[in-house]
Parts: sequence; C-alpha cells; structure tokens
Amino acid sequence: MDGVEQTNESWRILIVEDDERLADLTREYLESNGLTVSLETHGGAAVERIRNEQPDLVVLDLMLPGEDGLSICRRVRPAYSGPIIMLTARTDDLDQVLGLEMGADDYISKPVQPRVLLARIRAMLRRMDAVPAGKSDESGEEPVRLTFNDLIVDRSMREAWLSEDSIDLTSAEFDLLWLLASNAGRVLSREEIFTALRGIEYDGQDRSIDVRVSRIRPKIGDDPIHPRRIKTVRSKGYLFVKEA
Repeated sequence: MDGVEQTNESWRILIVEDDERLADLTREYLESNGLTVSLETHGGAAVERIRNEQPDLVVLDLMLPGEDGLSICRRVRPAYSGPIIMLTARTDDLDQVLGLEMGADDYISKPVQPRVLLARIRAMLRRMDAVPAGKSDESGEEPVRLTFNDLIVDRSMREAWLSEDSIDLTSAEFDLLWLLASNAGRVLSREEIFTALRGIEYDGQDRSIDVRVSRIRPKIGDDPIHPRRIKTVRSKGYLFVKEA
C-alpha cells in the first residue's frame, strides 16, 4: 500500500457511486493515503453537493439512480471548475467521448484498481498547482501569463480571457490550452500531449485530446472548421499559432 503523503491531507474528494460497498472500500483506501473523502450514493443529490461543497476533485460514476453521471457533469460545470474523473463500466468509446464533451476531465473504466484511481487523482490535483512546463523566457523562467493579441492565458490564476471576457474552461481544458500556448510555434504530438497531461503513455486509441481541442477552439474564438489558432497537423499533432 502506498505511503501517506502529508501534502495531500487538504485535498477533498467527493465520490458519487451507488455501489456502497465499492464506495466504502475506495474511500478507505484513499483516506489511508492522505485524502479526505466523502460519499454520495444518489445521483439526484450529487449536483447540489458538488455545487455547495466545492470539493477539490469529484469521482463520478456514469450509471447512478436518480440522475446519470453525464447529466450531473453537464449541470455542475457552470458552477464547478474542479476536476471530474468519470467512472464507466461500459467499454463503449461513445460513453467516454460524451463524458468529455459534458465536461469530464478524465475517465477510468470499471472495475478500477484503487492504486490506479489514486495515481490519477494525485496527478490531476498536482497539475492544479503546476501545469506542464512549456518554453522558458530569456531569464530561464517559465512565464505565468501568455498574450496572443486578444487572447490571454494566465497560469498563476488558471484563467484565460478573450477580448477581456473570461473563458469558461474545465481544469483539463485549461491544462491543454496552457501546454499548447506555452509551446506556441511548435507541433506537439498526441504522444507528447497525452504523456504531459495524464502521466501515462498514449495507446494510439484514446480520443480525449481530440475532443478537448474541439471544445477549446470555439471558446478561444477559433473556427472549428478552419482553425487559425490551434491547427491540426496531419499525422503529427497540434500546433498553436503565435500570430493567428
């Protein structure tokens, strides 16, 4: 069993799972590794709990009584900017894509190993404090704010603005935007992006990066059909254009 990390003791996790035995076992494991965990077993009550409690991260099951995980994710996103990891017992790729489109930051297929879930939670919460590094400025330090004409991306505040209007981004969307923007002018492969954002190797099948890019483009004023800011480079990856 992993050792307790004292720096994680302030992280508050809400697990929304109707299998009470599984939820209790998961909570015990996460708490033994330094996390503070609360449970919700009914989908109908999950939305208000997430909105009111504002946990650092939500582990959300797809199939729930009262309201399913996709609906919950969609409804809480306007009022909750923290990471959401969706659990699904289905292997259907469509469920995973729908979850990302509804605002989930990551997904794990059930049955999930507690060690895997713990690793994903830690990786995601650490990125909240330190997003993947991009290019450094002349002083050798990574900039905290990037400006591209009317688009501003601020790493310290984890916010972005388009023409002075705040952009509504999920945690994972911001991480991807910062990674691309801080490497402006350089093509990043899906392998590089996947490893930087999720800490695991790209399997060649996962579509989460593509879905996330498609969600980010209209938010930053990009044309989804003929993008000028985030370009798809065929067979290579994505390119953030410095002067769009």
